[in-house]
Amino acid sequence: MSQAGEPDGPGAGALSLSVVVVTYQGAERLPALLAALAPQLADGDEVIVVDNASRDGTAAIAAAHPAVGRVVEPGGNVGFAAGCNAGAREATGEAVLLLNPDAVPEPGFLEALRRPPQEWDAWMGLVLLADGEQVNTAGGEVHYLGFAWAGRYGRPAGEIPAAPHEVGFLSGACMAVRRGAWERLGGFPVSFFMYGEDVDLSLRLRLAGHRFGLVPGARCRHDYAFDKGDAKWRLLERNRWLLVLRTYPRPLLLRVLPLMLLAEPALLLLAIASGWGRAKLRSWLGVLAASSRVRAERDEVQRSARVGARSFAAALTPALDSPFLGAAGRSRALRILLAAYWRIARIGLRDGAPPR
Repeated sequence: MSQAGEPDGPGAGALSLSVVVVTYQGAERLPALLAALAPQLADGDEVIVVDNASRDGTAAIAAAHPAVGRVVEPGGNVGFAAGCNAGAREATGEAVLLLNPDAVPEPGFLEALRRPPQEWDAWMGLVLLADGEQVNTAGGEVHYLGFAWAGRYGRPAGEIPAAPHEVGFLSGACMAVRRGAWERLGGFPVSFFMYGEDVDLSLRLRLAGHRFGLVPGARCRHDYAFDKGDAKWRLLERNRWLLVLRTYPRPLLLRVLPLMLLAEPALLLLAIASGWGRAKLRSWLGVLAASSRVRAERDEVQRSARVGARSFAAALTPALDSPFLGAAGRSRALRILLAAYWRIARIGLRDGAPPR
């Protein structure tokens, strides 16, 4: 959704792409990505590598590669979100393409990404697992309690429809955003550090009236593993709360918060049983520490709203279909409870301009 007078639409031609790659200790994997990108670059494209203070020579490898236009060194490990923002500030292309350093594009990847549907302001490619046969993510899914996961994970790549289609959220592993839309929304929330920043931006895009989706013809392979370490669980849980508090329209937020609060004791017990109870407790402290800042951030995010609570909620799911949630996601009783709550919570939601 281009703003009036702003020339960030694609027209009939292909978009120029600023490929932003954020690295940390990426010396082993970065060369494969750059080798795959180099022959696909067109006039107007550029590759920007942001190195978060790697100690393995990653920055030197990037600087020496002829495909890399610029290497940005923030001077420390500022995290994925801030690293992407730093790279995007250097971008001159019509769209910013965020790409993980352990992704390897297949032939035709960039050509497909530079020709998205004209009405979309953001899009992603089909991210496959390293074998190239199974899906890593075909667009994410967002539960109304803020849980988010890779859609169609582990499914055969051949099951994905060939035509571009809208999805729940865009994966930061392979996300393109028109530069005008990126700049208007301010990119990723740097306070997230990593994990959930792509969900947050996708929800803010939707809230502001932008459309986005998956371009299945753009394929890359991703050396992915869901590491369930304490640090990841802490950030996932903290950022889940922060993105809900920041992005949900007020009528929806007021209906979802009671169940989120009621679910916390059960989630803590699950975390303790799974060995990351301390990380869950630390996520609560993180939310409390961010509370005053998040109020101000919420005001800014909600000022961009062009979509009401009813339409915003329509893109959320009541089903916990994540393959990473184990028995909790497979519980029939929990599915029935969550679906019933969601049906009730959506009663009376409107698309008029809500109070902030």
